[in-house]
Amino acid sequence: MTGEEFRSIALSFPETEEKMHMKHPDFRVRGKIFATLWYPDESWGMVKLSPAGQETFVHADPVAFVPVKGAWGLQGCTSVKLSKAKKTMVRSALAEAWEYASAKASAKKAPAKKK
Repeated sequence: MTGEEFRSIALSFPETEEKMHMKHPDFRVRGKIFATLWYPDESWGMVKLSPAGQETFVHADPVAFVPVKGAWGLQGCTSVKLSKAKKTMVRSALAEAWEYASAKASAKKAPAKKK
């Protein structure tokens, strides 16, 4: 898996746009970041999963998927060691991250129900 392959897969999901955040590329759906590239360096990517999703991927491939340190990691942010990751696993992780961010974006824009 290369950074360009990661980018290509991330951009294949509907409504995805690439922007810059903290001097590295990020991928967003309706304004919500679901993945980033090249942090802390060009050998890494990151997917924003649910904590349960993070546990699944880390358990399945602990060499390629590593929880981000600190509070972000506790919330599901998961680093991806690009050179160790399989494309099929990264595609699955990006799909799950996209779905998770998309649901959050939809919930944020939903009008409050009147009582």
